[in-house]
Amino acid sequence: MLCACKDSSSVVEWTQCPTDRSHHAVEQQQSCDTEWDMVNAVSFKRKHYTNGEGSSYHSHEKNRWAFSFTAADLKTVTMKTEGWMHLVFGLKDDTTLPTIHFHQGGSQEFMECLRRCVHLTECPKDKTTFLVSCHNKALSQSFENLLDDANYGLVEKLKKDPYTTTLGGFSKVTNYIFDAFRGPELEQRERPAEEVADILGEIIPGLEINQLEEPGFEVITRVDLGSRPEVQRGDPLTLEGWLKYQDQEGRVRKVPELKDRIFKGGLCHVVRREAWKFLLGYYPWNSTYEERKGLQRRKTDEYFRMKLQWKSVSEEQERRNSRLRDYKSLIEKDVNRTDRTNKFYEGLENPGLILLHDILMTYCMYDFDLGYVQGMSDLLSPILYVMENEVDAFWCFVNFMDEMHENFEEKMQGMRTQLIQLSTLLRLLDLAFWNYLEAQDSGYLYFCFRWLLIRFKRELHFQDVLRLWEVMWTGLPCQNFHLLVCCAILDSEKQKIMDRHYGFNEILKHINELSMKLDIEEILHKAEAICLQIKNCKDLPSTVSEILGLRSTPEDSPCEKSMLELSDYGILTPPLHTSGELVSNGHGQLSETSSNGYKVAFIS
Repeated sequence: MLCACKDSSSVVEWTQCPTDRSHHAVEQQQSCDTEWDMVNAVSFKRKHYTNGEGSSYHSHEKNRWAFSFTAADLKTVTMKTEGWMHLVFGLKDDTTLPTIHFHQGGSQEFMECLRRCVHLTECPKDKTTFLVSCHNKALSQSFENLLDDANYGLVEKLKKDPYTTTLGGFSKVTNYIFDAFRGPELEQRERPAEEVADILGEIIPGLEINQLEEPGFEVITRVDLGSRPEVQRGDPLTLEGWLKYQDQEGRVRKVPELKDRIFKGGLCHVVRREAWKFLLGYYPWNSTYEERKGLQRRKTDEYFRMKLQWKSVSEEQERRNSRLRDYKSLIEKDVNRTDRTNKFYEGLENPGLILLHDILMTYCMYDFDLGYVQGMSDLLSPILYVMENEVDAFWCFVNFMDEMHENFEEKMQGMRTQLIQLSTLLRLLDLAFWNYLEAQDSGYLYFCFRWLLIRFKRELHFQDVLRLWEVMWTGLPCQNFHLLVCCAILDSEKQKIMDRHYGFNEILKHINELSMKLDIEEILHKAEAICLQIKNCKDLPSTVSEILGLRSTPEDSPCEKSMLELSDYGILTPPLHTSGELVSNGHGQLSETSSNGYKVAFIS
C-alpha cells in the first residue's frame, strides 16, 4: 500500500509485519503490540524533516526519509479529508510526525489494524482526533464496557476523575489496573503490601494508605467478642404512629423513642416527606408548626436567590467562567442517566429531571468550592423523589451533603478514613477472613469504595435505599453504622469467598455482582446484631469504641452527663436544640405557593 505525503515529496509503503521479522532493523524498535509498521519509503524530493528532541521515530537504514514509532509512543491520531484521507500522528513527547496521505484509499483498513494494537477514543473537543491508549488485550472487554465515554486511558481517567470510574464499576477498574501493573510473570506471586499501597496511592489521589498503624490505633489481635445476640426488627412507622409523637403545637416528643422506632422498622412512605426533614436536620425536633412555616418562607427566598444567580448568567459570561461551564456540562450529563428506570424520572422532558438539574446547579452556588462531583446526583435523587418539592429537597440535600462532603473533596480524606475504619472493624470481627483478604491483596477493602461513596445507592433497589437511609439517619445504634452494614454484607459472603478460594480478581468480580441482589432486611438485622455483639465486648479496643462512638469509660463528668442524653444503645447524643422559626405543612399535601414573586415548584 502506497501513501504519498502532501507535497508528493515521498511515498510511504506500509504492510503487515510477519511474525518472524524480529531480525529486521525497524522491527527491533517496535513494540510487541504493533502489527503494522513502515517497511519502505521512496524519496522524490530531498526535503528533510528534523526530528524533535526526545522523538521516538528514527531513520530507516534503507532510506533516510523513513520513520518508525512504537504504538506505546502514540498520543493522538488525527484523520482529515481533503479530496483524499490523510493521517497525522502525534507522539507523547508532543512531536508531530509528517502527514501521511492515502491517495488510493486504505486509510480505514490502516485504522482498523491500529485499533488492534491500541485503544482509540474520540477526543471530546475535536471529532477528527482520536486519543490513543495502550490496552491489556486480555481485559479489554471489561475496560471498554466500564465507562459511558472512555475518552482517556483508564489509568489516566482514574488519576484525574476517580469518582467517574468508581461509579462506572470500581471492581472492574481495580481489576484492570492491577493487571496493567502486574506482568504475566508476576501473576502467581503475592504482591508486597507496600506495592499495593503505592499503586492505590497513585491511582486515587489522597488515598495514601499507611503501612504503619494509624497514630493512636492499637494493633488488633484476636478478641473474644462472645456470641452474636438475636435481634428483632419491627414494622414501618405509620402516619398514625408518627402523629402520636407530636403535641398540639407540632413539637416532636420522646425523640429517642421515636428514633428507635424508625431504626427498628423504618417509615411508611406517606410519613417520609415529613419525617425526613427532621431526620436530616432541616426541621428541629422541638419546632412548632408556625416556626416551621417561618423557616420554610425564609429558606424559599434564600433558595431562589441562589437559583437566580446561575439562571441570570448570560452565554457570554458563561464562556468566561470555565468552572461553571464544567459544572453545568457534568450535571446535564449525569441527570440524563440518573434513575431513568424509576417512573419519577423516566421519559423525555420529565419535570423530575428538570428539578434534579436545577437543584444541583443551585447547590453549586451554595457551595461553589465543591461545586458538583459525579455521584452527587445519586444522593439527591431519592430525596427529591420523597419530597416532591424543589425547595425542601434542596435543603434536605444540603444537610445530607454536610455529612457526605468529605467523600467528594479533592483530597478524598473522608473515603480514606472510612476504608481504614472499615478494615479495622473487619479485623476485629473476623481476623481469619481479614487475613485471607490481605493475602489476596484485598485487605484495604477498596472494592467497598462505591458502597461508601454514595451509601449503597447503586447496590440496592430504589425502595431499599429509602429504607436504609432513613434507618442510618437516626444515628442508631451507633456512629458510622454504615460501616457495620458493609461488615454485614461481607460476613454473608465470606464463606463463599474463602471456600471457593477466590483470588484478587474473583473477589472484585463477586462483590461487583452483588448489586441489586442484596436483602436489605437481612443486612439490617445482621448489622444491628454485630453492633450489639461489639458493644457487649468487655475488652473492646479503644480504636473501635472511637469509630462507633461507644463509651470507652463509664466515668463521664456530671457536666457532660447533663449536656448529653444516653440512648438505649449506649451512645451519647446531644440534647435537642431550640431553633428560631421553622415551618410545617400541617401534615397535609403541600400545595403550590409563591414568595416574593418566585413560584415554588411541586410535583403532583
